[in-house]
Amino acid sequence: MTRPFETPGRADFVAMLRLAVPVVVVQVGLMLMGVVDIMVVGRVSATALAAVALGHVSVMTIVSFGLGTLMVVDPLVSQALGARDRLAVRRTFQRCLFMAALIAVPAILLLLPVEPVLKFLRQPEETVPIAAGYVYRCLPGLLPDFGFIVQRQTLQAMERMRPIVVTIVLANLHNLGLDLALVHGRWGFPAMGPLGSAWATTISRTALFVVLGFFAHRALAPLVAGIDREAFRLAPLLRTFKLGIPIGIQVQLEFTSVSVIALLMGGMGAVTMAAHQVAINLAALTFMVPLGVSAAAAVRVGRSVGRQDQDGVRRAASAALLCGAGFMSCTAALFLLLPQQLASAYTPDLEVLALAASLSPIAGVFQVFDGLMIVSAGVLRGLGDTRGPMLINLLGFWLIGIPVSLLLAFHLGLGPQGLWWGFVVGLAVVATMLLIRIAVKLSRPVARITVE
Repeated sequence: MTRPFETPGRADFVAMLRLAVPVVVVQVGLMLMGVVDIMVVGRVSATALAAVALGHVSVMTIVSFGLGTLMVVDPLVSQALGARDRLAVRRTFQRCLFMAALIAVPAILLLLPVEPVLKFLRQPEETVPIAAGYVYRCLPGLLPDFGFIVQRQTLQAMERMRPIVVTIVLANLHNLGLDLALVHGRWGFPAMGPLGSAWATTISRTALFVVLGFFAHRALAPLVAGIDREAFRLAPLLRTFKLGIPIGIQVQLEFTSVSVIALLMGGMGAVTMAAHQVAINLAALTFMVPLGVSAAAAVRVGRSVGRQDQDGVRRAASAALLCGAGFMSCTAALFLLLPQQLASAYTPDLEVLALAASLSPIAGVFQVFDGLMIVSAGVLRGLGDTRGPMLINLLGFWLIGIPVSLLLAFHLGLGPQGLWWGFVVGLAVVATMLLIRIAVKLSRPVARITVE
C-alpha cells in the first residue's frame, strides 16, 4: 500500500482552480436564482416566505434523487476523456439524456399528492395551499431541469465552462425580471404573489436548458449527431443506473435530512419556518463554493484515473480538499461574527430576523464539516465510488444526525437551535467517514470504470 495523499504542487492548484472557479460561479449563480426568489417573496409576507420555502423543500425532496443520479455523468465522461475514449463520451451523453426523461416521469407523479401529504405532516394550515400551488407550477420545469444537468455535467467534464457561465448570468437577469413582474405585478403583469415565483422558476429552468444548448452547440452537437443504438441498449443503461442511483440516494439522503429539519421547523410555526429558510439559504449560498470545488474534483480526479496517473489522482484529491476546507474556514468566521447583518438581507420582519440571527452562528460551526463532506464526495465520485458514500450518508444523517436533532430539540428543550445542532453532528460524522474512505481508496491502485 502507498500513502493516500500527495502534496499538491502549484500546477495542481492552478489546474483545480482553473476549473473550480467558473464552476463556483455557476453554482453561486444557480443558488442566487433561489435566493432572489426568497428575497422577492419575503417582501410579500412571512406566510408567503414560509409557503415558498415549504414548496421548494417538497420539490427538492423528490427531485434531488434524479439530480444526483444524473451526476453519474461525472465519472463516466471525465474518465473517458482521460482515456481519450470519445465514443464512450457520446454514448454516455445520449444515454443520460434518455435517463433524464425516464426519471422525470415518476418525479412528477410523486409530487402530485403534495397537498394531502403536507396536511398529514401537520404543516401550518395557512401555508399548505400556497405551497401545493407552488409545487404544481414547478412541475413543467422538471424535465428541462434534468436535461440541463446532463448538459452541464458533460461540459464541466470537458472543461468547457464559458457557455455555462454566460447562460447562468443571463438566467439570473431573466429570473429577477420574472420575479418582479409575476410576484409583485410590475410592468403591467398581474401580481401573483408566491405562485408567481413558481412560474418564474419553471420558465427559468426551461430557459437554462434551451439557452445552454444554443451557446454550447459546438461542443454538444457532435454528441447528438446521429442516434447511437448502443447508448440505449438495456445492459449498459442498467449498469449506468446502477452506478448513478447510489449518487441519487446519497444526495437525497442529505437533502431529505435537511427537509425533515425544515418540516419540523414548519411544525413550530410560520415565523420559525421563515427564519430557518433565511439561515439555511445563507449557509447554502456559501456551500456553493465547496460544491463547485467538489465538481472540479470529480473531473480532475476522473481524468487522472482515465490516464492511469495514480500520483495525479492523489494530488488532485489533496488540492481539492485543501481548497474546500480553507474557504469554509473563512466563511465560518463570517457567520460567527456577523449573524444579524447577514440575516437582515432577507427579511425586515423583526421576529424572523432575531431567530434567523440565532441560527446563523450554528451554521458557521458546520461550515468546515460541510465543505469537507461535499469535496470528499466529489473525489470519490471521480473515482467511480458511489455505493460507499451512500451508506455513509445513511449512517451519518439518518441514524445519528436526525435522532440527535430530535433529542436536543424536543427532549432537552433546545427548540430550533437543537434541530440545527443535531445536523452539525450528522455532518461531522459523514465528513470524517468520507475522508477515511478516501484514504483507504487512494492507498491502492485505482482503475477506470466502464458500463459498455
